[in-house]
Amino acid sequence: MAAQGTAIIDFGTGATDASVTVTGQGAILAGSLVEAWIFPVATANNTVDDHMFESFAMPMAYNVIAGTGFTISLACTNGLAVGQYTVAWVWN
Repeated sequence: MAAQGTAIIDFGTGATDASVTVTGQGAILAGSLVEAWIFPVATANNTVDDHMFESFAMPMAYNVIAGTGFTISLACTNGLAVGQYTVAWVWN
């Protein structure tokens, strides 16, 4: 059974990396494969263009906990990122 959704990663007032924990995934298994990517949807303090042109490394999904969820981390490769960015995810 595959699931998908979005989450907000918040860099606050400036950070090189940030993460978000996705919960509520009751059917996820310890061996489930999780993928995440930047999803260019405006947030309270970043536009769609900010999502597309900020220098980010590929988001990493890890720490899968069966019946619970996983963590997504995102790193800025060129200085500090500021504020919130949207990421999408899928697992199966």
